[in-house]
Amino acid sequence: AAGLREMRLALRRADCLVERSHIPLSGRNPALQEALGIRPHVLVLNKMDLADPRRQPVSAGAGPGWGRRWSWAQSDSPVPDPLQVVPMVARLVADSPHYHRAESSEHNILVIGVPNAGKSSLINSLRRLHLKKGKATAVGGEPGITKAVLSRIQVCEKPLMYLVDTPGVLPPRLGDVETGMKLALCGAIRDHLVGEDIMADYLLYTLNKQRQFGYVQRYGLGQACDHIEALLKHVALTQGRTQKVKVLTGTGNVNMMMLNYPAAASEFLRDFRAGRLGRVTLD
Repeated sequence: AAGLREMRLALRRADCLVERSHIPLSGRNPALQEALGIRPHVLVLNKMDLADPRRQPVSAGAGPGWGRRWSWAQSDSPVPDPLQVVPMVARLVADSPHYHRAESSEHNILVIGVPNAGKSSLINSLRRLHLKKGKATAVGGEPGITKAVLSRIQVCEKPLMYLVDTPGVLPPRLGDVETGMKLALCGAIRDHLVGEDIMADYLLYTLNKQRQFGYVQRYGLGQACDHIEALLKHVALTQGRTQKVKVLTGTGNVNMMMLNYPAAASEFLRDFRAGRLGRVTLD
């Protein structure tokens, strides 16, 4: 709620919204659309190099209610998506009214999205690309690095463009469990809040459902596996994921080595996020 209030205030000076997302449907927060209105809207899909090339991205028609005018930028080649963002934003702003402020040649852009979607990384990339300058906002591999709406950050000289980084905002209630699991797999929700074992179970279900059997080769399995316990046992054995456990016996405490299933689940999730299990699209 506090994040949305800050974003509404920043919106008064914004000409356009740039939304960063790992997944085009489940990775978006409907509350942002309700709160931020009808500004021109650019959806920048992140991690396109990890997406399944056989599953085409959704079109604008698959995201109803997200403003009267929005487009998307994507990269399915070595050319980084930041190359497309500034020209697209400049074109949308030129064709749209300047809301709530006097005429000005500068472009003010609000960067929005769920937690850990790469908003700060996008801003830093644009600064490096257009201004040849370094990092302006902190980034991290976990959600919650950006805590508040920040001041304007210049990312381009011609056209003069400023971006405002915002904290990631999740809806108060997720539409369904599957949406929550997809967000967790993409890092929008901290792993320990969901449970690595539960996330690993859903990931295995998703890979098998999409017939993505890269994990079979990755872990040296003889065939696809339907049970997460069997997969995690194999990963723990082959990757040396063990833990020392103290067992109380009649003659005293005895230290035993046991398989570390949580560590194996974390390994499974890391391999997925790094693309080592193949290119997968969750939506």
